[in-house]
Amino acid sequence: MATSTEKIEFTLEGLDCASCAAKIEAKVKELDDVLDASINFVTQTLSLKIKKQDQINQMITEVKAIVNHLEPDVIVKEKITTQPVKKTLVLENLSCASCATKIEDAIKQLPGIKQANVDFVSSKLIIEVYNKNDLSQRIEDAKKIIDSIEPDVQVYDTDQEYNDGHSNNVTDSEEGEFKKRFIQLGIGAALFATAIAFKFTFWIEFILYFISYIIIGGEVLLRAAKNIKRGQIFDENFLISVATIGAFAIKEFPEGVAVMLFYQVGELFQDMAVNRSRKSIAALMDIRPDFANLKVGEEIKKVSPEDVNIGDVIIVKPGEKVPLDGKIIEGSSMVDTSALTGESVPREVEAGSEILAGFINKSGLIAVEVTEKFGESTVSKILDLVQNASSKKAPTENFITKFSRYYTPVVVGVALILATIPPLIIDGATFSQWIYRALIFLVISCPCALVISIPLGFFGGIGGASRNGILVKGGNYLEALNSVDTVVFDKTGTLTKGVFNVTEIITTGSMTKDELLEFAAYAESYSNHPIAISILKAYNGEVNKNNIENYDEISGHGTKVTVNGKEILAGNSKLMIKEGIEFEQIEATGTIVHIAIDKQYAGYIVIADEIKEDSIEAIRSLKDVGVRKTVMLTGDIKKVGEKVAKQLGLDEVYAELLPDQKVEKLEMLDNNKPPKKKLVFVGDGINDAPVLARADIGIAMGGLGSDAAIEAADVVIMTDEPSKIATAIKIAKRTRRIVWQNIYFSLGVKLIVLILGAGGLATLWEAVFADVGVALIAVFNAMRVLKVDNI
Repeated sequence: MATSTEKIEFTLEGLDCASCAAKIEAKVKELDDVLDASINFVTQTLSLKIKKQDQINQMITEVKAIVNHLEPDVIVKEKITTQPVKKTLVLENLSCASCATKIEDAIKQLPGIKQANVDFVSSKLIIEVYNKNDLSQRIEDAKKIIDSIEPDVQVYDTDQEYNDGHSNNVTDSEEGEFKKRFIQLGIGAALFATAIAFKFTFWIEFILYFISYIIIGGEVLLRAAKNIKRGQIFDENFLISVATIGAFAIKEFPEGVAVMLFYQVGELFQDMAVNRSRKSIAALMDIRPDFANLKVGEEIKKVSPEDVNIGDVIIVKPGEKVPLDGKIIEGSSMVDTSALTGESVPREVEAGSEILAGFINKSGLIAVEVTEKFGESTVSKILDLVQNASSKKAPTENFITKFSRYYTPVVVGVALILATIPPLIIDGATFSQWIYRALIFLVISCPCALVISIPLGFFGGIGGASRNGILVKGGNYLEALNSVDTVVFDKTGTLTKGVFNVTEIITTGSMTKDELLEFAAYAESYSNHPIAISILKAYNGEVNKNNIENYDEISGHGTKVTVNGKEILAGNSKLMIKEGIEFEQIEATGTIVHIAIDKQYAGYIVIADEIKEDSIEAIRSLKDVGVRKTVMLTGDIKKVGEKVAKQLGLDEVYAELLPDQKVEKLEMLDNNKPPKKKLVFVGDGINDAPVLARADIGIAMGGLGSDAAIEAADVVIMTDEPSKIATAIKIAKRTRRIVWQNIYFSLGVKLIVLILGAGGLATLWEAVFADVGVALIAVFNAMRVLKVDNI
């Protein structure tokens, strides 16, 4: 028995007809106590939001009756939700990227963990467990792991103390920490400069260098000692400690202090750069509303968006963010939708208009009736998608993670060989000389530049895309967009507006146009297909569904209904041929719906769709970014499909396709593309779900407020602009270019300094630059990914 008063879920076993799914959804929405209903065709799940707890049993019975009536072969089962449970924790003071990888690997080994991901960029740990009863214990286990690897990291639950005001003080505490480190380094640097500038005895000089070394690098030494105690040897603290102590051991006091000073200054600037990067990405995604003005009687109370329920009325003042999805019931205004759609032009809204969380009210005062709780709102889903995108890592990220695990031990091993073997086999070689060269290898062996800048680059690319109204669900999809060879489009609602209008009604015999239109309206009364909606819109009368005795939708053909004893056929030419109806083949621009009454041809209706203004630019832009082939799949007649394809400049078009034939054509195109290249399918919602899932990359158009599109696709274009597909590819290419710049630059500089160090031509100064300096440059370079405004 369902326990939630707000949501019930059913599994519809055997549901293999997308149009039938749409019919079921439409019919269920008509039930009195249903607030909303949606069918995920891919997962065969029907989700309901209901008003009253005491109506649950009746609701279940009514839903099953509707499904059994429309699709008798479908088995309806109430879904018991045993889905994995996810928890997000904030890791404050997480400043070591390689430690983040270690934490993630260790947590993944815990029992009952489905997935664990440490996002270094946003300092968050996302834990997913199979059983919600294990969640609290796994969180405690994770905290112990974090404490053992990074004791300075503080762990906060995003739902509790961190959101209770702690996060507001983070910026102040960080700035205070940076100031303290500046003062500490300044004092150490002053003592170091004194030791260099003046002539002192050996011991006074040593004491000055030693004190400055401890002031500058004492924390590094302490962390290294703690890590060794915990069995973590190959980290940057240990490596820099060994290198600088080694310099003291061979009486290179100035160099030992200088290297530690350079390292600490570099680390400070690197931490500041990473912190700035995090803030930039957070600001980019700052679409979460802070409060809602809840109307209670005649009073207005400022509350958290999470505390507002469906049906409540909220007031949104000029300049405020809309906190929840809803419908305007009073007032009018201009709203800025750019945070969700990337659109710079404000949109006009008035009473009756749908409005979404994340929009900014620019002018008038509006009253909004809430239609979704905050957790189900569009802005909440977008934030969740973008923030969790880092869990789907790009192949380049995975490669660097694996590379860094082997790189450090290998370089340390070479350093050990370099320190011990050459002095034993080369005449005149001294241990101090070769130990110094080995120290260079130690300093350079930390892959910080890579493990920090590459996730930062991909996350910045995803964040930048989201500000353009493009949701990319993971770094893997962003990287895959670099290899697009073929883009396959659905026609209706994707390349065309999907707004059909009846343009012509032709009758035969004595039947009038109004009578033919009425018969067509009855035939299409249960369908929510755009063509059916256009016929019902043109009829503009009331369809008494009680007069309909039988209703049969024939996939890819049309409908057969019985109304007041008359059999009505409405559909394409294939339906007429199938039923043995004699008719004339019509040459018209648009979709033709043939009508037959009691097996006698009665006439036809012509329905036309318009091409989007943006579509021609979209196809041209795709060619400009290197897409080899553009294809259109449509269920429409061949003549209409070919006309649209010619107008847009598409390479191929396949018309008159049934839903299953679209998948077959997609597989054929997939087999014909070059190896290692990607095929993209672009559709606009639930009917395209099977094809979206089959493509290498599924892109859903017009995802603003569309649950089905957001769930089915890998990339969601929040507006109805197909030209943004080319923008997504451009962002992907720019992201990859910057990421690989960092890889080549980091590894190139390190390799050069390693070779020079082994040959005695580089000092520890160059080694520190190759470590910390390169990391700093790579972080700043990665931040260029965020600038996607004029891409």
